[in-house]
Amino acid sequence: MIRVAVVEDEARFRKSLIRVLESSADLSCVAEYSCGQDAVAGLPALHPDVVLMDLNLPDMSGAEVTALVKQTLPDLNVVILTVYNDAQHIFRALRAGACGYLLKQASAPEILAAISEAHRGGAPMTSEIARKVLAAFSEPKPAEQNEIESLAPREKEILELVAAGYANKEIADKLSLTTGTVCWYLNMIYRKLHVQSRTQAANKYRKDSPFV
Repeated sequence: MIRVAVVEDEARFRKSLIRVLESSADLSCVAEYSCGQDAVAGLPALHPDVVLMDLNLPDMSGAEVTALVKQTLPDLNVVILTVYNDAQHIFRALRAGACGYLLKQASAPEILAAISEAHRGGAPMTSEIARKVLAAFSEPKPAEQNEIESLAPREKEILELVAAGYANKEIADKLSLTTGTVCWYLNMIYRKLHVQSRTQAANKYRKDSPFV
């Protein structure tokens, strides 16, 4: 029996997914969540085999939820199920730790097959998504850019507050995020800037940012 959790904010689609799961004798839906914070809080205790994850959640992105949960459950199989088919969303989710990526137009048999494949250690993707992944690898390497400019808007916003001397809790309150989410963003910032601490990140921001 494969234990599956669903993270999806749209109630009608979430219930539809649960009906699809319950139609299979090999699957069991152990939990459903409508927001990222509830999923981050609840999934580690349940330890499901596979999670179906939406990207567009009301409080944080599915990629953020994936990265945070994978810190506690590194072997968790997360399959993204979303309407977004652009390379930016695809690679952000895969970098966060998702093992599969489907579009919401996928049929019930395709969703069930993806869950089974993920549980076996595979990387289920629709053909459209697989083509985009392959196309990204065949594109010419872009010219090197300023590391600060490579940060996503939210990452720049958090780094600016770090450089201004705000603590993680203050940043979380100011941006209506959880402290855990701020920490996840900081880890991403450190990796992109090739630094080890908030002090080094702040110094690089002051030195390299075109805005200061």
